[in-house]
Amino acid sequence: MTKRIEIEINTKITLFWFRRDLRLADNKGLFEALSNSTTVLPIFIFDTDILERLSDKKDKRVCFIYNAIIKLQAEVVKAGSSLLVLQGKPLEVFKKLNQIYSIDAVYTNHDYEPNAIERDLTVSNYLASKNIVFKTFKDQVIFEKSEITKADGTPYTIFTPYSKVWKQKLKEEGVKPFPSQNILKNLYQTKPIRIPILAEIGFEEIEMNAAEPTIDTTIIKHYHETRNLPYLQGTSNLSTSIRFGRLSIRELVLVALNLNEQWLNELIWRDFFMMIIYNFPKVVNESFKKKYDAIVWRNNEEEFNKWCRGETGYPIVDAGMRELNETGLMHNRVRMIVAGFLTKHLLIDWRWGEAYFAEKLLDYELSSNNGNWQWSAGCGCDAAPYFRIFNPSEQVKKFDPDLIYIKKWVKNLNEIDYPAPIVNHQFARERVLQVYKKALYDQ
Repeated sequence: MTKRIEIEINTKITLFWFRRDLRLADNKGLFEALSNSTTVLPIFIFDTDILERLSDKKDKRVCFIYNAIIKLQAEVVKAGSSLLVLQGKPLEVFKKLNQIYSIDAVYTNHDYEPNAIERDLTVSNYLASKNIVFKTFKDQVIFEKSEITKADGTPYTIFTPYSKVWKQKLKEEGVKPFPSQNILKNLYQTKPIRIPILAEIGFEEIEMNAAEPTIDTTIIKHYHETRNLPYLQGTSNLSTSIRFGRLSIRELVLVALNLNEQWLNELIWRDFFMMIIYNFPKVVNESFKKKYDAIVWRNNEEEFNKWCRGETGYPIVDAGMRELNETGLMHNRVRMIVAGFLTKHLLIDWRWGEAYFAEKLLDYELSSNNGNWQWSAGCGCDAAPYFRIFNPSEQVKKFDPDLIYIKKWVKNLNEIDYPAPIVNHQFARERVLQVYKKALYDQ
């Protein structure tokens, strides 16, 4: 940590720690920091505990974050301050910061994943030992933790009743923005400091669409009609910006309330899965429905690798996997198809697929990724029943009948080198039903 911002002697500063909230507008934690201090210094930490787990040094997510940081710095500089960008293990970074600056408080926003909760507890304990206040706030969801519960106070595990209570609570409380952008004068006024280039962080730059996220109200208005058609631009394309907090969830919910309830439901699913992972952290590694851990997976590595490469001989599956490998994204309907194919047709453990998505997805979010993979495998909360097995050919007829999406990604569809189907659908269906029944009912 060689860079530092010169602070006037005897000046107490408040740090605001950016994480999954890379914006100045409607940022709850930042709003609270700026409301309680006139010397707020914003920081971002490239967490080496996370970066060291990434084998691809051209990781699209790191590049997305880096581009967002560059934009954030420009906005902070415009307000007369500077973002301090650091690299290291968060605890070690805060120990060094405390040696350099006179820190009054550290503000940030909540995170709900088990590793993040442990990280924050470690940092909080250290800061408390130095008499530094550590405050975190709800920002990336509308309702969190135990705010939506059953009458007996226990968490919902079924989406529909959860969403009904969620909507009723929202109706009663409304959506309150936190206009942090209006009090940026309370950022610590200083000259801008250089942000390290990606190579200094240990990663390579790649070409990416660095455009600012825009909310296309026309798409959202028709979302319920177009969301399942992968050949159309029928989804908001905001998932990555939501994941890294470039947009406020409160702003998005207000748009959804005005335009499309189906799109609102998608935002509620996100709250739901974050609530699940917070209350049931075991789901990171275990099936939510414990009895499903008795399934005897085939886990054929050769077949898994063919699935990863998009060489299963099922065009809709292959199109989705090739889209993922090339862009870091995949249409949501196709995600369901490829996940169902891996778990049901190939009888490969959902954790293998979840891990591959975690490695490749630009919009990767543990709670939603985990929740949706368990849903596809039938082992999660509110999951599809185990006997629901998508027929890939029927999915094509419903959602890509003219093969527009498939031909975009499977260039060799009609070539001699395109593989034959990896498994017969009817055979796979009967096999998985037998294996699931044995695991669930013959114990």
